[in-house]
Amino acid sequence: MGGWCARNVLSVFMHCFSIAALMSVLWLAVGYSIAFGPADSAWWGGLGRAFLAGVGPDDLSGTIPEILFFSFQMTFAIITPALIVGAYVERVGFGFVLLFSALWMLLVYAPVTHWIWGGGLLSDGGIFGDTGVKDFAGGIVVHETAGIAALVIAVFLGPRRNRTTPPHAPAFVAIGAGMVWVGWFGFNGGSQLAADGGAAVALTVTHVSAAAASLTWALWERVKYGKASMVGLVTGTIAGLASITPASGFVGPVEALIIGGVAGVLCQEAVNVVRNVLKIDGTLDVFAVHGVGGIFGTTMIALFGVGSWAAQLGSLAIIGVFTLVATVILVKLVALVTPLRVDAETETNGLDLSVHGERAYGIIS
Repeated sequence: MGGWCARNVLSVFMHCFSIAALMSVLWLAVGYSIAFGPADSAWWGGLGRAFLAGVGPDDLSGTIPEILFFSFQMTFAIITPALIVGAYVERVGFGFVLLFSALWMLLVYAPVTHWIWGGGLLSDGGIFGDTGVKDFAGGIVVHETAGIAALVIAVFLGPRRNRTTPPHAPAFVAIGAGMVWVGWFGFNGGSQLAADGGAAVALTVTHVSAAAASLTWALWERVKYGKASMVGLVTGTIAGLASITPASGFVGPVEALIIGGVAGVLCQEAVNVVRNVLKIDGTLDVFAVHGVGGIFGTTMIALFGVGSWAAQLGSLAIIGVFTLVATVILVKLVALVTPLRVDAETETNGLDLSVHGERAYGIIS
């Protein structure tokens, strides 16, 4: 691992673990209620389920215990702001990470979840009529929102001081990608909320899309640069996973093969546009991979005849604009309370030691 990256690896772990802990508490307090509460509103679920009020072990959400549904949905509330971490590593203030993530989850993620999954504005019977937007496991709810937020923060932050050094340890990338690939089966398969054939299909198409995107990303690298990289291969894996996520409950293996195959090239080109055309340092390419992948997969639902073009494209536009505006406002407000970016000396010395007082000894390269 390069020296610059090694000075910041613990801070990334700190961001992710802290977000997981904080989002869990906030989801219990009010997040779940905003997203899935009992209020008969197109805009939010109210506060009737705050701190799981009225939810007992025998209460059901559909066919499963509501407490189980709460816990499953909590994983999405954790991972969505955690995805944004990839946009600001090596240069962000820790106080900003915590305050922004908390407000963003409650004011952006939770309302969007209600609009799409909680019976709100964009769901069946909403503004698009009887057939609302179809988003099986979070192409819009998770990947579009996190991708846009990551892009906004990257623009406000500006580039890293040492942008020429790769912001990752390749061995860690491979290990992490493998864990994510397996873990994604829980998100997509679990979104069926049943152990049945639908869940089996979701698992299968998730794997097929990831495999196809891995190969096409590597192949496209080989065509363009003469070499296929391991980091590129597994980034393609993530692109395939993000792209199939919204469609995983609606398409079969052949469609998944197409979605993943296209995603491997599409998301790689999106990385090039963001980095080299727009000159935005998104560090780990959250928007180009997750955002573009989620948006692409959402449109494929309509292309394969499962959802309506109006609902799919209209919802993407509505959530995109809302997320963009809300994130800009939150970044500006939070920056008034705690600095967005650390000072030059802290960034040069690395966040591990300067902010957290620790060093990452014995890191593999």
